[in-house]
Amino acid sequence: MTKLKLLTIAVIGLLVMNLGIIAFLFLRKPPLPPDGGASFGKEGPKKKIIELLHFDSKQVKHYEELIQQHQASIKSLRDEIQETKSVLYSALKEENSARKDSLTNQLGALQVKIERVHYNHFMEIKKLCKPEQLEYFNTLTGELADFFGAEREGRRH
Repeated sequence: MTKLKLLTIAVIGLLVMNLGIIAFLFLRKPPLPPDGGASFGKEGPKKKIIELLHFDSKQVKHYEELIQQHQASIKSLRDEIQETKSVLYSALKEENSARKDSLTNQLGALQVKIERVHYNHFMEIKKLCKPEQLEYFNTLTGELADFFGAEREGRRH
């Protein structure tokens, strides 16, 4: 193989890699902002939900109570997940497959509980809505997965 052919192959390879990197940068999701992923601002999704659903002051007060209950439930479950992960990773020393399976199953069950808490939270919000607000709630449901997506795991609602 001549030097010219080798140089041509190298240039083409570098060009393909550069195009791949450029495509990756433009097609991937944008990185989370420095505020922990709160693309909704300091208030998080709270303010956006209040605005989208056109809550009155009484509804806002009840909604804030729901948020406190939701946060407490999620914090408790996340703390339990953290403890279970600590036990799981400390079990690496033992190489006990049965214990590992039990702990990973427990982690899965805890994640299911978190999803149920999120779902029930929004069912409670729906109950807060007046009949004329239900249309706004239905529009909101298309955005709910973004509120609790994996990239926001560390963020609190």
